[in-house]
Amino acid sequence: MDAHSQEVDRLRSVFRTGVTIPEEFRRTQLTNLISMIKENEEHILNALHEDLAKPKFEAILSEVDMVINELYYALDNLGGWMKLEYVAKNLATKVDDCFIRREPLGVVLIIGAWNYPLQLLILPMVGAIAAGNCVVLKPSEVSAATGRLVAQLIPKYLSQDCYTVVSGGAEETKALLQNRFDHIFYTGSQNVARSILQAAAVHLTPVTLELGGKSPCFIYGEVNIKAAACRLAWAKFFNAGQSCVAPDYVLCTESIRDALLSALREVLEDFYGKEPQDSPDMSRIVSQRHWTRLVDLLRNSNGKVVLGGESNEEDKYIAPTVLVDVAEDDALMKEEIFGPILPIITVESLQQGIDIINSQEKPLALYVFSDDSSVVKTVLEKTSSGGFCSNDGIVYMTLPGLPFGGVGASGYGSSHGRWGFEDFSHRRACMLRGWALERLNGLRYPPYRENKLSWLRWTASPKSCSLM
Repeated sequence: MDAHSQEVDRLRSVFRTGVTIPEEFRRTQLTNLISMIKENEEHILNALHEDLAKPKFEAILSEVDMVINELYYALDNLGGWMKLEYVAKNLATKVDDCFIRREPLGVVLIIGAWNYPLQLLILPMVGAIAAGNCVVLKPSEVSAATGRLVAQLIPKYLSQDCYTVVSGGAEETKALLQNRFDHIFYTGSQNVARSILQAAAVHLTPVTLELGGKSPCFIYGEVNIKAAACRLAWAKFFNAGQSCVAPDYVLCTESIRDALLSALREVLEDFYGKEPQDSPDMSRIVSQRHWTRLVDLLRNSNGKVVLGGESNEEDKYIAPTVLVDVAEDDALMKEEIFGPILPIITVESLQQGIDIINSQEKPLALYVFSDDSSVVKTVLEKTSSGGFCSNDGIVYMTLPGLPFGGVGASGYGSSHGRWGFEDFSHRRACMLRGWALERLNGLRYPPYRENKLSWLRWTASPKSCSLM
């Protein structure tokens, strides 16, 4: 038995003791996570800067505060989430206790991503701990500095009996996946997700997939073009475009495109100065391999670069770049870009834009910029996506009360707030019966009779109790 199998078996033995079940234990671990982040904020910021040159401002917003806010939200609501949920009854079950009981799944595996290496690892863990599970964390090897830091901190702040971190690359992940888990939560690419599903299928392990896709930003009708340019640029170039919910491409009419380009030119200079490479507020591409992929996409595109386009391999830098005259079959439209490159596709009508969106796989997010509420409503009703936001980008995912997750090729399952708690819980259907009403129960016993069936059908009807 290898080390990974021994560790999973050890965690399973611990889980069976019931130590993770009490609410007080869960609260203690969640509170310790808050302490871990607050007491090591400077180390976290340094690691994120080492991995992605992530600006302190962006790191605090998207990594530190987002996780801490999630933890406080879980602590405020945990008691309510854990309560038994009583359900409606009929006459046949009138004297029974009928409820749903949330129970932890067992030993779960959380595989993080490199673009938000703290948030996308710890935030799902909040739901897993709140639900009462033992957890194996697998940080991304690409964001190595943050991964090392997490591996050092988790044993210091959380129960070593119940939570562990496994470091390493693709081979370690592959070996880890040979073990049976009670749930796997993966954030990353569709290609890797297929491999995880294959490994999980061997053990019939349920999986949550937080993937990505080509999230469109559709700008149509009357719109505050300056505000639209600010919100679009911020959402797209935050973390150098390495966000699964970043606007991947823009759809707009020709007249809006021309106004938008003028506004974007001013906004990008306001944001990052005349030389964005010198700006402390511009992240870098995470690795040489990812930098090369993005530069190749840009070179293979038939679109026209109208803003940016500069790059530096040694610095893993790509300027905020905007392209026009991009066709639907362009190289930039064949896969999720995941970088600071923004293609603009022009459309002539609202329906044409909707048709282009629907011709792609269902995205993780969909953004509509318009002053016309009927435009927003039409796009909302005629498309499908994991999340939807009008007149802004990416901010919807910061609200713990909203589920975060994809649909179709952009993933399935949800996290954040109660949705993360539910994702790592089994909803157990419970009916507690006594020996009362045996005469009524006798209607179901042989020998069967038509009059018995009639009475039984009536007592089992949901209307039977309301008629009494």
